[in-house]
Amino acid sequence: MQQNYQDAMAMVRKFSKPHLFLTFTCNPSWSETLNSMEGVQRPEDRPDIIPGFPHAHILLTLDSESKIRTKDDIDKFVSAELPDPCTDLRLFQIVTKCMVHGPCGTININSPCMRDGQCSKSFPKQFKNDTEENVNGYPIYRRRATEPVQVGKYSIYNRWVVPYNPLLLKKFNAHINVEVFASVKSVKYLYKYVYKGHDAASVKIQKEGALDHDEILSFVEGRYVSAPEAMWRLNEFNLSHKSHTEVRLAVYLPHQQPIVYQDGQEAQSTERAALRRTTLTSRFELNKNYPSAHNISYSDIPQYYVFDKSTTNWKK
Repeated sequence: MQQNYQDAMAMVRKFSKPHLFLTFTCNPSWSETLNSMEGVQRPEDRPDIIPGFPHAHILLTLDSESKIRTKDDIDKFVSAELPDPCTDLRLFQIVTKCMVHGPCGTININSPCMRDGQCSKSFPKQFKNDTEENVNGYPIYRRRATEPVQVGKYSIYNRWVVPYNPLLLKKFNAHINVEVFASVKSVKYLYKYVYKGHDAASVKIQKEGALDHDEILSFVEGRYVSAPEAMWRLNEFNLSHKSHTEVRLAVYLPHQQPIVYQDGQEAQSTERAALRRTTLTSRFELNKNYPSAHNISYSDIPQYYVFDKSTTNWKK
């Protein structure tokens, strides 16, 4: 996970930070799902289908012509308001069904988002006549104080709307949260979220009526792997994919080269490492043979040269 994160940050340094953060959650009411139901079945009645539905977190980096620079640009990409049903009824129906948070707080204290009496997602938001740019990395979206809309048994204001992009909503008819942000923290969050590990359960087995309680031994990690993940791992599919190739360069102080060895083979591994050049020591040889390389920083070397692992040399 750490190496994949550093690879992603290398792309951020090269191409700039991401500009949009999308969270895409599949809609169980898609026609493809409903057509798979039998009789009076509902999607929640089919655990063989629902658990495999896609859920994606996507970071998008925009090109220079499309970059978001002003609050007007933000409003073009993202809306956090209920659309007018008279001008776009379909969008209104999707937003009220898929993009309304909660409600929670005093309206519904039993909402799953509630933590210590507060909404963990900071809803309801404040009304705002205009979008404000870059407040703690995120903008404050425009949420005007318009008339409420009845959604189920609740009266919903713009304060409860999750930010979205109208075009994406109408194309996919699903929950798609779109956020504009000015921070690279989301890259780290993404890798922590995806590779945070498996659910764990605390297990304690003891005879009935026993009073023995060892606080250390009472916690045994129980690994849970769902059927889709088990299938994915058994087929040895990739757990990650990157659009660009990164070269992981060795960085260390003199006489502090990291060496991996098996127990009992310390001396042999050290001798082999002393004879084999790394990307760092080979760079010094590159400077001797190619004076033009003097003007290229170490991190940029892979853009101009290829590291041959068989000869441990940088080559044109």
